[in-house]
Amino acid sequence: MAMNQPPTARLKPTVNAGRLWAGGAAAAVVAALLAVAGIVIARGIFDIPILAPEGDGVWGDASTWWYAVWAAVAGLLATAVAHVLLLTTPQPRTFFGWIVGLATVIAALWPFTSDAGLDTKLVTMLINLVIGIAIGSLVSNVARSAVLPEVR
Repeated sequence: MAMNQPPTARLKPTVNAGRLWAGGAAAAVVAALLAVAGIVIARGIFDIPILAPEGDGVWGDASTWWYAVWAAVAGLLATAVAHVLLLTTPQPRTFFGWIVGLATVIAALWPFTSDAGLDTKLVTMLINLVIGIAIGSLVSNVARSAVLPEVR
């Protein structure tokens, strides 16, 4: 760079918030449906009493629906984190990947802090892992597509 040229100002990225949040809402729906599908598969096919006593049937009890709601909330929270990172950090997708990856590890290991049976712990871990991977990949891809090219 020549001495008499001013440094080029870095432009902040422009984020299409509507696109980001629409994709984040879709990711939240996918996460909720994965939670319900995982519970139906665990209880209905493998007869593993996850989130409810064995006598509550395939759909379990109200905790099944709360699990789905919390999965959707996780998808929306991931979207909020992605939005903040896109606006404020260098290499936001790298940081997002680490944050979602570590949150997924925590969610996957969380069932092992309970006194449930090993089969219930393993299936809950697997469901949480699938939900975390889905949220991470979906929101990350939506975030990439929501960043508008810089105009100079």
